[in-house]
Amino acid sequence: MTKLKTVSQYKEGLLGKNRAALAQAITLIESQAAKHKHLAQQLMKEIYSHTGKSIRIGFTGVPGAGKSTLINAFGTYLCDQGYRVAVLAIDPSSTVSGGSILGDKTRMEQLAKHPRAFVRPSPSQGTLGGVHRKTREAVLLCEAAGYDVIFIETMGVGQGEGIVKQMVDVFVLLVLTGAGDELQGIKKGILELADLICVNKADGDNRKKAVLTKKEYESVISFLYAHSSSWQPRVLTTSVYETGDLISLWNHILDYKSWLIQNERFEQKRGLQLSSWLQSRIADYLYESFYGKQELRDTLKDVEQRMQKGDITMEEAFETIIHQYKQVNQPIK
Repeated sequence: MTKLKTVSQYKEGLLGKNRAALAQAITLIESQAAKHKHLAQQLMKEIYSHTGKSIRIGFTGVPGAGKSTLINAFGTYLCDQGYRVAVLAIDPSSTVSGGSILGDKTRMEQLAKHPRAFVRPSPSQGTLGGVHRKTREAVLLCEAAGYDVIFIETMGVGQGEGIVKQMVDVFVLLVLTGAGDELQGIKKGILELADLICVNKADGDNRKKAVLTKKEYESVISFLYAHSSSWQPRVLTTSVYETGDLISLWNHILDYKSWLIQNERFEQKRGLQLSSWLQSRIADYLYESFYGKQELRDTLKDVEQRMQKGDITMEEAFETIIHQYKQVNQPIK
């Protein structure tokens, strides 16, 4: 496919469900080039009315929990059932190039080749939450391109799950057997964020251990939600080799979505996603308006050294930096 140049070309390609056009559109919105930013903003305005019809699902888990392998099998199963599945897989960034290191297409080869799927690895670029700054925009582009199930795979537990939770409708936590040791490595807060918990790799001889681990997690969840009338996270066992497990996972996801709708929580959740997005954009802007200016970085380094020597107080250091910040960012009359 030739390189797209205009908003109308991008929009036509997206609404025509063209995967190459979607890939180019995501590259456009991820670009830091000034000439691309305006085009990207115009494109987002044009396609906005065609978004919001998917179910957005986040996956996180401890290292080695098998996130990519499960997404590969689960996504392929859904595609075979007639769904169109998009995967926004977040790789850790190279400290040299800033690009993706792992290359999730190689880990999701079966799904990536499916005609009803789209797999896009993006570098996290050091963003808290293990997601790219433009992941939310990428979700909307995927929806405009007709994908009705969207997975966001994070780098793993400990990467700011709260941020990912604010992007999705359903948040899935993958864990391994041996809950006694496992629970020590998973913070209570992460369990409370999860809507579903999958004891993964429940294969062969590990199946019995997975069932025991499932019961241990159910016991913990029951304790955490003993006095709550809200949704109580479900715990299930999953194996990529068992189609029945994939069916069960999908049914649990649909059950949770139905619960959200019945309790008038779904639209509320989507509204909170938008609020979180706005706050994130403001935070990014403020961060860039400070750390993006060399003179401010120089001032920061200087006052840090003076403060460490005892020449100025913390408050004086702060006031010096803020004064410089206001001068640097003062509008030119």
